[in-house]
Amino acid sequence: MSNTTNHRIAALRSAMAKHGIAAYLIPSADPHGSEFLPAHYTACTWLSGFTGESATLAVTQTGSALWVDGRFFEQGEQQLSGTEVTLMRKGEPGVPTPEAYLAQALATGGVLGFDGHCVSQSLAQRLQAALQPAGAHLQSIDLISALWGSERPALPHSECWLLSEESAGMDIAGKLTAARELLADAGADILAESRLDCVAWLLNLRALDIECTPYALAFCLLSQGECRLYIDASRMPAAVQAALCAAGVTLHPYDDFYPDCAALSGGTVLYDPASANYDLCRCLSDNANITPLPQTDPLLAPKGIRNAGELAATRQAHLYDGAAMVRFWMQLERCMAGGESLTEMDIDAMLHRCRSAQPGFVVESFPTIAAWGPNASVIHYQPQPGHCSYLEPLGLLLVDSGATYRTGTTDITRTFAMGPLTRQEIQCCTLVLQSHIELARAVWPSRCTAGELDVMARQPLWQHCLDFRHGTGHGVAHVGMVHEGPQSIRPQNPVVLKPGMVLTDEPGLYEPGRVGVRIENELEVLEAGQSDYGRFLRFMPLTWVPYDLKCIDLSQLTAAQKSWLNWYHAQTAQRLAPLLSAEENRWLAEKTQPIA
Repeated sequence: MSNTTNHRIAALRSAMAKHGIAAYLIPSADPHGSEFLPAHYTACTWLSGFTGESATLAVTQTGSALWVDGRFFEQGEQQLSGTEVTLMRKGEPGVPTPEAYLAQALATGGVLGFDGHCVSQSLAQRLQAALQPAGAHLQSIDLISALWGSERPALPHSECWLLSEESAGMDIAGKLTAARELLADAGADILAESRLDCVAWLLNLRALDIECTPYALAFCLLSQGECRLYIDASRMPAAVQAALCAAGVTLHPYDDFYPDCAALSGGTVLYDPASANYDLCRCLSDNANITPLPQTDPLLAPKGIRNAGELAATRQAHLYDGAAMVRFWMQLERCMAGGESLTEMDIDAMLHRCRSAQPGFVVESFPTIAAWGPNASVIHYQPQPGHCSYLEPLGLLLVDSGATYRTGTTDITRTFAMGPLTRQEIQCCTLVLQSHIELARAVWPSRCTAGELDVMARQPLWQHCLDFRHGTGHGVAHVGMVHEGPQSIRPQNPVVLKPGMVLTDEPGLYEPGRVGVRIENELEVLEAGQSDYGRFLRFMPLTWVPYDLKCIDLSQLTAAQKSWLNWYHAQTAQRLAPLLSAEENRWLAEKTQPIA
């Protein structure tokens, strides 16, 4: 891969020189601000060889650098080894931001190029501010397509489908009415919607254009009088087209979105600079007949708070998922006890068989992370055919996986004992479970921010001067993307959690090359009560799967933690019982026995 990476970067430099481009920026991005990308838009991976998400590659005539966050430090080291690309550990002392790096690299009058379809307006604004003192400027130019050529994957074209009204909790007409009220409240006449998750939520529309993410590549223009959906209509069954038409939605070719935005005549057009791409914003700003209104997407808030129908559906999805996890764990134990030779890829296949047999299964919600032993210390390790470990009857197996069903999206991590454990492995598992429980049983004033909750989760680890380099939890979309914002439990996040939000609880502990542990459930935010001190909130688990107590030193748990653990296991056995056979229920009863 190192020679391939260096060769491709050299070809990019030649194209840059031909077009007078001094530096070129390639973020992991598509025109919709998506986190997970269609293969057509994985230029950053194609050039650098790095397969993790949320990376940014910068290439100048004399060097190249790739920025990754703490989840991918070790993976970045491994995948960039032997290439010319310098790994930039985002947020570490002495590591410049991409903006600072480029400002230093560009001379007066220098040009920074990028594909304006794949750079957000907010990133472009930061780049412009950083480059202005040096007299450099930006240019939207696609240099990648010609280099990638016929090998570049085509744009996705999967068949579209609609959520049932029961699962969505509201029909399309109701969603459009609610969105138009929000648009009026924001003081805008038109919403230029480019976020795939918001289009999906607004129209109850789903597809499989992105691996493990049930969204369709589409844009939308919403006003009080019409809703235009920009998508290839040939991928829509007649019943889907009829339902959209009945709700007043008109269909337009995907590529017409930009010229239609440039041709809008009259009114205030709202767009979100955090997700709207640079080229879209230029179409709006260059249109003298409208007033652009940069503002937070008004659909984010209602999308992130589940209605009663969505909550009921997602609870059912997690019960199906819990039953699948029980069957997986039982099969894993049988295979290991029988001395079968299993790889990490076999774990992925076992999980797929168990989940795909469940009602309403659509797709895995992300590529399964099955990591045995030291591999688990790589936070987002992903086994590949020919590049994975065999499981041995000792140490730990970390399995982070999930699925999207027609009723909801799941995300769960369990760490299993495969045999005898070291003192360090048991101690790591115990501290992570304590952190996990402390967040799950938290009660907090409704004014508290997600960042303040993050502190509560890390306390058991901090007391031992330990920590982890990722957020404690993220939002999960309804029948959608496994990561949903703006709600997330991470340091300094100012978002205030509200009833109906769904987030994960996933602390971890990673000692590079030695051990990795993570435990994760999805949680629903509920009302906890009211007093003279105001409203209080709490969590209720959505995930119901036992913890492997063979990994835990139970003597270290507090009385409150033991009480919560017994309650959780009793609830798990009760809730999953109707979905399991007699043999499976006997196995589950063993795993959920109360501890003293």
